[in-house]
Amino acid sequence: MSAAIESPHPGALAQGGAWELPEELRMLRETARRFMQQEVKPVEDRQPHDAFSLPPEELKPLQAKARALGLWCVRTPEAYGGAGLNLLGQAVLAEEAAQCRMGAYIPACGAFGADPPNAIWLGTPDQIQRYGVRSVQEGRKAFVAISEPSGGADPARAIRTRAERRGDRYVLNGAKLWITGAGTASWGLVFARTGAQGDRGGITCFIVDADAKGLGKRPIPVIRSYVPYELSLEDVEVPVENRLGEEGQGFQLCEKWLVEGRVPYAAGCIGIAQAALGIAIDWARQRETFKSRLADKQAIQWMIADSEMELRAARLLVYQAAWKGDLGQALKVDASIAKVVATETAGRVVDRCIQILGGMGVAHEMPLERWYRELRIKRIGEGPSEVHRMVLARTLIGRGEAR
Repeated sequence: MSAAIESPHPGALAQGGAWELPEELRMLRETARRFMQQEVKPVEDRQPHDAFSLPPEELKPLQAKARALGLWCVRTPEAYGGAGLNLLGQAVLAEEAAQCRMGAYIPACGAFGADPPNAIWLGTPDQIQRYGVRSVQEGRKAFVAISEPSGGADPARAIRTRAERRGDRYVLNGAKLWITGAGTASWGLVFARTGAQGDRGGITCFIVDADAKGLGKRPIPVIRSYVPYELSLEDVEVPVENRLGEEGQGFQLCEKWLVEGRVPYAAGCIGIAQAALGIAIDWARQRETFKSRLADKQAIQWMIADSEMELRAARLLVYQAAWKGDLGQALKVDASIAKVVATETAGRVVDRCIQILGGMGVAHEMPLERWYRELRIKRIGEGPSEVHRMVLARTLIGRGEAR
């Protein structure tokens, strides 16, 4: 990783009593911004409006340039070939990488690679090498299968997929739902029950190859072009050496990773909304109606002002959550707050921007209508807003204090 984008000590965030990014992250932001504008956007502009991947001949040169800049697999530790950015660095980069049509689910159109699930780095040396390091080196993808048809908001208690130990292997049976990336993945983490139903401690994590016998995949058409999958597991055999961690430790392995992941997830939503606002401002400056520019009309000015104020507030909540995580402080509540505020703010902002552009706002000539559809899912993914509100409320009520 280049010296220009090394992860700073989180304490550098507060300088002179004010919130500002340290120089290293300002440089990272500018590097990523130039890369998106000069390298990614020209390639994406040649693709269909709802494309969710780039042709290999277009993607590989971008990935090579990203590797050279130290922007490859940004969550992966440097020791395993990634950029090793801390949480604040991930948030800064996620905001820039999201500012493309595919940005909601394919940051930088895939140029920065796909980080393996961070839980793999808690595996055995053989697991780390065969699945983690190989994925980083070869650009292989992985899925994470937790949610099930029986319910996704409380997956630990809803999981009914079972794993039965039979000698030197486990046999998995069940179904998983809303699994992102399963269609192009080489392997994945499947969470299955090895203990009593309803017991959070009875969940075990398994590494499952995508071509495993008995593993079925069915795409689920949704509001966006990038579809999740339903997985069926019928007597899928997994060798004991592919169990990640000990029996019953599945959620302990992934909980920190899942919580931290909400921070760059939220930052990406802010990036999309900020890009949309830029489009709307440019349109308002140029468009004339009733003998004056849209930008001169108070209704439009207030929509723009409200959007900018809300985005600044949401961004600070994301930065604060990232900062606390990098300091090793409890992050769960702050990550939930950041996720809810960022996703809901981004949805409102893009909606206003579409209104400012009028008919052009829903035309394929602009990315706004696609972002509108993508952002609607963001309020459900990584835990619906209602669940995160419940987490916050229970924490406040349990402590008996407001902060």
